[in-house]
Amino acid sequence: MDRRELLMGAAALAVAATTGRAFAAEHNHSAHDHHAMSSRNDKLIAAAADCVLKANICLQHCLDLLGQGDQSMAACAKSSSQTAAVCAALQQLASAESKHLPKLARAAMDVCKECEEECKKTEKHPECKACKEACAACYEECRKVAA
Repeated sequence: MDRRELLMGAAALAVAATTGRAFAAEHNHSAHDHHAMSSRNDKLIAAAADCVLKANICLQHCLDLLGQGDQSMAACAKSSSQTAAVCAALQQLASAESKHLPKLARAAMDVCKECEEECKKTEKHPECKACKEACAACYEECRKVAA
């Protein structure tokens, strides 16, 4: 198993763990109000999870190219690393419906926008293009919460 497969497997587990909460909430028969069990942040949680996954894949791709001597991927690697970190925290606070979510969403908007711009420069690589698109989607969901 190479690093990319390991990373993709770990990211898939993270997504599964996040979506497990929503699935369990929808199927909790002891709840009095089934609509109350669904998080009002479900779209943000999903966008952040996708962003973490795509940013980690992009980061791994950048690291592979950096290892081959392609220094042009350094900024993309840095931005995707920061995006994965902030979006993982965003996912956690959104799941918890934290009162601090709007503040983190505003910070995540900046990080996602910077990553989107960096990945735009390297979008000839499918991993970077997917990360760019995930960042744009996460930015839009953050905007709704940060308002």
